[in-house]
Amino acid sequence: MTGVGDVLPVRGDGRHMRVGLLGGSFNPVHDGHVQLACRALRQLKLDQVWFLVSPGNPLKPVAGMAPLSQRLALVRARIRGVHGRRLLATDIESRIGTRYTVDTLRRLKQLFPHVHFVWLMGADGLAHMGRWRRWRDIVRMVPLAILPRPGYNPAALHGQIARRLARWRRPARQAGRLAMCRPPAWVFLPAPQNAISATQIRASQANSGHGRE
Repeated sequence: MTGVGDVLPVRGDGRHMRVGLLGGSFNPVHDGHVQLACRALRQLKLDQVWFLVSPGNPLKPVAGMAPLSQRLALVRARIRGVHGRRLLATDIESRIGTRYTVDTLRRLKQLFPHVHFVWLMGADGLAHMGRWRRWRDIVRMVPLAILPRPGYNPAALHGQIARRLARWRRPARQAGRLAMCRPPAWVFLPAPQNAISATQIRASQANSGHGRE
């Protein structure tokens, strides 16, 4: 996978902007991902959201994972024309050789030193964040924006990670300033909830005879 046509240079650049990072396998991309990105653009007053299409999530099984090139192409097709060029999909993790969020963030901050990053994720991500490699380093590197996810909100907001980060939680009315906050800082953004998941989509495709196997 060479990243031909990717707008993010592996040597970085001097762009100045506020960027939301939405990482994941996107296996496949669905409306919930796009809705999260669009809401983050508005509420966090971001210039762009980057879909970081992972070469392989260490916490997810390899079985059933579509090739990176296919997943990247589907994300690009899905976001084409949405908010102009403010949403973009990239395989930069593959090209800079990172798989863990903590390593990706460190390299992106080095490559784009004038960008103010915010890590975007659903409530399920916050609920499970204790399993992430060096999650404490992650919350010290970038602010976090959490969006609701059916079935996960109580576990996320009252779980171990939220309790440990409670002193750094910002009210939703301050979301527009989050990108400029010195981490640790995080906000929970109330929003309409979308229960769709990539797992459900794959199961539906398999049941209808359109699975990848």
